[in-house]
Amino acid sequence: MPSFKIDVSTAVVFVATAPVPKLVSKQTGEVAVDRETGAPLVTVGLLISDEGEGNLYQVTVPQTGVPESLNPGTPVSVIGLKARDWENTFNGQARHGISFRAVAITAGA
Repeated sequence: MPSFKIDVSTAVVFVATAPVPKLVSKQTGEVAVDRETGAPLVTVGLLISDEGEGNLYQVTVPQTGVPESLNPGTPVSVIGLKARDWENTFNGQARHGISFRAVAITAGA
């Protein structure tokens, strides 16, 4: 499925939740990896506010693109943010949504 670039150049972005490993399976604890680089993936909660509206997004980022000192409340810049719709079937139930992925997150806005 295609992905779409998201322009956050005029937005104010803060870390809402610290990075946590993105798991392939909660049962095994296997961590997801970037298909191109093999880097482990993490998920970071970001509060993105623009044009008077703020939303919380769970964004997946390669661990190599996230500074170690990323704490809630830290203003950040997001590099290469994209959205992609997804659809799958789990236990006979059709599910769908939008996933968010970034190349990197840097401290400071």
